[in-house]
Amino acid sequence: MPSFDITSEVDMVALKNAVDVASRQIATRYDFKGTSAAVELNEKDKEMTLLGDSDFQLDQVKAILLPAMEKKEPDSAKRLDHQPVQKVSGNKVKQALKIRAGIDAELAKKLVKLIKDSGLKVQASIQGDTVRVTGAKRDVLQDTIALVKKSITDFPLQFGNFRD
Repeated sequence: MPSFDITSEVDMVALKNAVDVASRQIATRYDFKGTSAAVELNEKDKEMTLLGDSDFQLDQVKAILLPAMEKKEPDSAKRLDHQPVQKVSGNKVKQALKIRAGIDAELAKKLVKLIKDSGLKVQASIQGDTVRVTGAKRDVLQDTIALVKKSITDFPLQFGNFRD
């Protein structure tokens, strides 16, 4: 019976490249000379930290980082969970950006409900942080992929492990 998996994997290499590009741009910009503006990536905790001297400078760092991320991996900025801005020593500020990987339970339930309510003759089941969809024909599975791509636009999803 044909099946495929809906997942949401983070391409850490592309993310690291985007952070490196943004760091180089920050280092060469004249208005950032002598400031604490920086972007740091913690791959183990899947978290980025933005540093700046003011809220305005933090927004400027984001304006450099987010397009660099989108260039390397489309829709990757949608997976960031923006934490509140924190004041650090003096007037400096920092903000943590959590990188969400995998499909959380709430989104998985939403996907399963969407697929079941669509009327397509497929079964969807939650398996950890993936959603497996099985159906009788390949065409129905392709229709399901099109439906999910059209309906879920606020989080990047990948469709893989297609079995015939």
